[in-house]
Amino acid sequence: MTAEQDKHFAAARALMVMIDEMIDGAILVDKDARIVWSNDKHVWFDDKRMEALGIRSVADMVGHPVERLIPHSRMRDVVETGRSMPLDIMRYGEHTLLVSRLPLRDERGEIIGAIAFALKNSLTYLRPIAERFNKLQSRLARMEKELAASRAPKYTVENLIGFSPAMLQVKRLVRKAGQIQSAVLLLGETGTGKELVAHAIHAASDRADRPFVGLNVAAIPENLLEAEFFGVAPGAYTGASRQTRPGKFQLAHGGTLFLDEIGDMPLPLQAKLLRVLQEREVEPLGSNQVIKVDVRIIAATSRPLAEMVRDGAFRSDLYYRLNVFPIQLPALRDRREDLEILASLFSERTAASLDQPMRDLTPPALETLHGYDWPGNVRELANVIEQVYVRTDGERILAEDFADVLPKTAVHRPAAPTRKRPLAEAMDELERSLILAALEEAKGNKLEAARNLGLSRTNLYAKLRKHGITADLDA
Repeated sequence: MTAEQDKHFAAARALMVMIDEMIDGAILVDKDARIVWSNDKHVWFDDKRMEALGIRSVADMVGHPVERLIPHSRMRDVVETGRSMPLDIMRYGEHTLLVSRLPLRDERGEIIGAIAFALKNSLTYLRPIAERFNKLQSRLARMEKELAASRAPKYTVENLIGFSPAMLQVKRLVRKAGQIQSAVLLLGETGTGKELVAHAIHAASDRADRPFVGLNVAAIPENLLEAEFFGVAPGAYTGASRQTRPGKFQLAHGGTLFLDEIGDMPLPLQAKLLRVLQEREVEPLGSNQVIKVDVRIIAATSRPLAEMVRDGAFRSDLYYRLNVFPIQLPALRDRREDLEILASLFSERTAASLDQPMRDLTPPALETLHGYDWPGNVRELANVIEQVYVRTDGERILAEDFADVLPKTAVHRPAAPTRKRPLAEAMDELERSLILAALEEAKGNKLEAARNLGLSRTNLYAKLRKHGITADLDA
């Protein structure tokens, strides 16, 4: 942070202090949406989340991505778009807050961060607005159910959970894809959330109020795919309905057609799909009528399309038609920073679906998750958390709870002691191993390791000397 930027942030902090009596909470973030400052009123911070992260004071928050402490924060939208959100009603836990979010700019007009604050007693003074908001919320909920039934998008960018660099890049690309009309090709392993991303792109586009239609190419028998794509005219074949049956292109007219597992499409149908994309018209089976269609294509595959093109298993002309705006979705093992927030989210959802109290994950349980490779990616993580809920009991999820769920090699149990020894000696050895693990996870960053351990930097240095861990003590 430059001296000039620090001056701007200092002015913003001073302003928040001056109007402290009028606000319930205030927070400053930099241009990377990392927390720079917060006042002492933590109305939008969850105590359990802060405790799990080892955050005990405002100073401990500094440097964290804002989504790590406020999962549904919109501050990143403000710093990325430069647009203010002067009035927004935000619900967080038991709190309902009237929040203002404003971008911070330097003398050149460049974005250097953003500020948000919640008005004190806002719902008391603005009760008519709150009542109106509650009515609109109820009305919106009913409308959302109706839209879901009429092929509306189920997810938005806010549903893409994670603050790792890889996921932040995906979110940026999703927003960009929403601004263009070109075809999008989603690449990634099974379980990385390609359908969710497709919904989010559609929701971010100017087609959001039009249909979103999905088709899993691999799930449809080859002899039925053409009918699914282009529709069937009355009496087109024996047993065909006397009514016109529209295909997915007709159903998606004006909106988005999501073709999942496009790599499984037979070569003959690839040629017909290419023609539709070029001519923007379809001809239903058994009909001579040509129907114009306006459809934005989002395709997805877990197969190596480029290699399939070289091997002749996928048409090169169709590949280049689809591969206009590729988005590579990261595997879960490549975004381990998101494991904690994803596991907590799935724990919360599973508890709600089973009508059980939510179970937090202990640090050893999280360590077990970090030690696994997740070949099934996010979908496998959700399945593992659900299995733990139905197979085990307890107030928290322990490392041992994964014993019958994850492969044996992924669950590391502490070795049984081979000899009797004093408790103090055993505790010292455990403390030393935890410190070494924290340093390794933080890649040698002492400040980050101290935060992860819930220690001050001074206390960490004292323990490093106590246990003879002397490497780079001044780093």
